[in-house]
Amino acid sequence: MEKKKVVVGMSGGVDSSVAAWLLKEQGCEVIGVTMQIWQEEEEQAQQENGGCCGLSAVEDARRVAYMLGIPYYVMNFKKEFKEHVMDYFVAEYLKGRTPNPCIACNRYVKWESLLKRSLDIGADYIATGHYARIARLENGRLALCRSKTTAKDQTYALYNLTQSQLAHTLMPVGDYTKEEIRAMAKQIGLRTADKPDSQEICFIPDHDYAGFIDRQSGVQAPLEGNFVSRDGRILGRHKGITHYTIGQRKGLGIALGTPVFVTELRPETNEVVLGSNEEVFGTAAYADHLNFMSIPDLEGEMEVTAKIRYSHQGAPCRIRKVERDKVRCDFIEPVRAITPGQAVVFYQGDLVVGGGCIL
Repeated sequence: MEKKKVVVGMSGGVDSSVAAWLLKEQGCEVIGVTMQIWQEEEEQAQQENGGCCGLSAVEDARRVAYMLGIPYYVMNFKKEFKEHVMDYFVAEYLKGRTPNPCIACNRYVKWESLLKRSLDIGADYIATGHYARIARLENGRLALCRSKTTAKDQTYALYNLTQSQLAHTLMPVGDYTKEEIRAMAKQIGLRTADKPDSQEICFIPDHDYAGFIDRQSGVQAPLEGNFVSRDGRILGRHKGITHYTIGQRKGLGIALGTPVFVTELRPETNEVVLGSNEEVFGTAAYADHLNFMSIPDLEGEMEVTAKIRYSHQGAPCRIRKVERDKVRCDFIEPVRAITPGQAVVFYQGDLVVGGGCIL
């Protein structure tokens, strides 16, 4: 039987390092690849701060590949990353939305671009260190399944993958817990065994989103405007809508004698709406840019568990199509901070039904 040729996306972290080792142990022909996504002007910052695909990641990944005895390459995806992730991130914030850049990166860079290039060089699959599993269902479709470890499960950020992409993807660490992965790395002597997980958005290591948006947009992105109540009363001045997100309480810079939270962003009037904690909760959401996994499409009404952000535990919800590419989500109980721009991902049990982008 001919060996499977697998390109492993190596971020320099312990998960992708062990993924490469597991696949080699299974008899695959493994090629390690790190995606060069940092922009020229940011190289110094990337070198200092690391990140999942920074310059320090390349050195770690190269050493792991050498130890495993597999070929290793750095592939240039700067153009794709800037267009599909950085520019998207800026544009969404300027519209008063809160995007998830990792979802865009997964869909358009790590899979669409890396997979195409990998298939072009004769690979059968790409593989990553994501905590997720792929299941083939009785209806013939492929769907993501939650990983063995709920605490590290990453299916939320991968809901947008297509059937073709799933068919050419391997996720070997999804069957293990993080502790098991680190133990394996130590057992085989990988230098990344104790490397901490990357927490920040890789292209904004200083966490200054508004400053990044100002620099990238070329203009001083939305300047000061009014804090207002839901009925339009002016409550004070804000420093620009890119500084705020739905549900935010800290860092508002306004004292009204009672706790207030961001309940809405209005980019067309440059207003930030403040209200009580109760006003942050909602029972309905709409989403578009739909992608379904376990089913070909949504017909009628379906009961699911819906996650509205990565850290959300999920809540019971009924979903139904209201337009060809638009779904309405009705939650059984109110959920906090339904945020435009974030993904809503639908589950039945451990399977990903699909998801979309909250409007």
